[in-house]
Amino acid sequence: APIVLPLGFMFLASRSGSPLALCQRASRASDSMLRLASSASKEAISSLPPLVSADGSAVPPTSLPDVLSGKRVALYFAAGWCPMCTRFEPSLLQFRDAAKESDKPLEIIYVPSDRSSDEALARASTMNMMSVPFGEADAVKRQHNIWSGAETMKLGSGRRSGVPALVVLNGKSGEEMTFVAAEAEGVKALSSWPLDDESGVW
Repeated sequence: APIVLPLGFMFLASRSGSPLALCQRASRASDSMLRLASSASKEAISSLPPLVSADGSAVPPTSLPDVLSGKRVALYFAAGWCPMCTRFEPSLLQFRDAAKESDKPLEIIYVPSDRSSDEALARASTMNMMSVPFGEADAVKRQHNIWSGAETMKLGSGRRSGVPALVVLNGKSGEEMTFVAAEAEGVKALSSWPLDDESGVW
């Protein structure tokens, strides 16, 4: 069955689940102009937590303006032991690939609720994502009130969501722009990501 993506474009999944066709409402020319006109502010860059690359090396903050330029950025809260997360992730990665093909590239940053640093790094590597270091992740979870049920003894019961979930970040301020409620809504929650909104382009 076709998976409907937000704001005028969709891809049809083949038997293997890879995109066969991608149709977009916005023209490639207008989106290229948007990327040229948009760049993340210093405020947005400084709002990000420390990050590590998919290979486990620290990401220098000075490299982030180039790494994130022209992309839509989101934090992805999840864990490898969570069946709902692992079921959701193939569609999330398909969504990322389809967005890139439509000239709307994404940078999804993994915020781990895994049980160890090694597990978190392995997951980020498998999904080819930058990630928040394992020891820094709890602060990000508290900031956005998102953590797994298994973490309530440590982080409390005042969360708005468990995992999986995404928080799309504003490219000018770094503040939350959109909450993608994947735990509650599954794959269809990705339709709430406003890919054509200029304020989401870093």
